[in-house]
Parts: sequence; structure tokens; C-alpha cells
Amino acid sequence: MFAVIKTGGKQYRVAAGDVIKVEKLEGDAGATLNFGDVLAVGEGDNVTLGAPMVEGASVTAEVLEQSRAKKIIIFKKKRRQNYRRKNGHRQHQTVLRITGISAS
Repeated sequence: MFAVIKTGGKQYRVAAGDVIKVEKLEGDAGATLNFGDVLAVGEGDNVTLGAPMVEGASVTAEVLEQSRAKKIIIFKKKRRQNYRRKNGHRQHQTVLRITGISAS
């Protein structure tokens, strides 16, 4: 069984046992999170789409760790103007393990 959830402005296709990295969510390692924003639930050819959300469906996940993504380099340059700016950024992220999908 799979589900499509929405978190952090993005959509993720998940199944039980999957490990995903999402935008930072509150919770320490070992905490349990419940996602109510389920856009689709299905198994094989039997798929239920929400309009916009599937009523009564939820996905539970366990927080594995709070971490940071790889560094992204921002480099701005204007040619022949002696203008160069280099900046770096590491986004905070949460690593989750999907523990269950319920579609009632």
C-alpha cells in the first residue's frame, strides 16, 4: 500500500518501511508524527484520490534524526564589474521512517 503525503510544501510518495528526508519538523529522535494531509492512497490498480485530501486517511512516521542537508553554494557574478559574492547554505531536515498507512 502506498500514499502521497504533503509536508513542507512538497509531495512524497511513501509506503510502509520507507525512509525519507523532509523539511524540518518538530520532534526528537524516536518521536511519532501523524500526517493528515494525504492526497492519494492506493494499492496496485485500486487508487483513491482526494479532492484535495482523502477523508479519514493518515500516515504515521517515526523520527530517526534531525540533520542538515549537503551544502549549497550560492555564487553571484557580474562580468567585467569586479563583482563576486560567494555564500553557502545548509538546510535543516528531518529523517523519517514511515511506520503505517491507514485509509478508512
